[in-house]
Amino acid sequence: MKKFYLLIGISTLLIISSCKKNDPITDLTEPPVPTTPYIPDNSFKIVSYFPSYRDPASVADSKFKMITHLFYAFLNPNTDGSLAALAQPGRFTTVMQKARANGVKTGISISGTKSIFVTMAASATARNLFIKNVLTFAKTNNLDGVDMDWEYPSTSDGSADNYVLLMKELSDSLHKYHKFLSAAITPGVYAGSIRDGLKSEVFPVVDFFNIMVYDGIGWDKNEPIQHASYNMAVASLNYWLNTRGMPKEKAVLGIPAYGKNASNSAKAYRDFVTAGADVSLDNALIDGVQFYFNGTITTKKKAKLAKDIANGIMFWEFYHDDNGDKSIIRAANDELGRNYN
Repeated sequence: MKKFYLLIGISTLLIISSCKKNDPITDLTEPPVPTTPYIPDNSFKIVSYFPSYRDPASVADSKFKMITHLFYAFLNPNTDGSLAALAQPGRFTTVMQKARANGVKTGISISGTKSIFVTMAASATARNLFIKNVLTFAKTNNLDGVDMDWEYPSTSDGSADNYVLLMKELSDSLHKYHKFLSAAITPGVYAGSIRDGLKSEVFPVVDFFNIMVYDGIGWDKNEPIQHASYNMAVASLNYWLNTRGMPKEKAVLGIPAYGKNASNSAKAYRDFVTAGADVSLDNALIDGVQFYFNGTITTKKKAKLAKDIANGIMFWEFYHDDNGDKSIIRAANDELGRNYN
């Protein structure tokens, strides 16, 4: 009987050994490197961000059908290239699952203190560790891509060149696994070191740019308290596309889902709806204070502008928008003729 069990044991070991020799996958959690070349997705994008401090239950499930890309915000780096623990990992899992269930591409947005980025990007060792950690995070969580929200590289502190190096190296690593790289960038309507800090060498390596065309109180002399006028959107796209030569397919126009008052205080768009404001307009009087925002008509105009000369729109942020029929994301979809049912 002992000989019988011994023979069974030896046979089992031989079978296992044979399987290991023929199985190229040594770690079942590690996705294989694709053998086909990376092909960028140049379809029109509707992007939104979901901050960690928002409750996923506060956003209607139907809203996910109105976007193409969702970024969880934020993952924060350290100066040595390590990553801080993700805030609210349970919410991250829930939001990513809802996005995938509705065919939305998922990603993580990386942000943090500017000085941390400046220090990290200046060191080849820290850059390499950062890229390794970001790639691991994206692969482990089965994400479609990564968004870099460094606000902002600048020519005044020497970080512009290091930003180029960081984005090139990160792009190479992500594209190797067929994952995209996007970047949140300045509207470019203010001349200076920040606008110049985004060098054109970055254009070929980033899949698309989320242009943050908001928080510009005082820029439009015709609407001095409107922080995100239609004219500002036109000027921003004109700068990046025509003056700087950003490829049209990489330009995504940012639209705020919030308003601001003369004191620069913000209020979510959904609050204007709740207060009974006429959200076809771009301003509302709330508790005696005038707020300026992008209503449904302006949002539709911006969506059309993006469709005509760019390749997408982006909203900060998902929670801010209304869940009902007065949603500005819904209004944008309607203007684009996009089915979200």
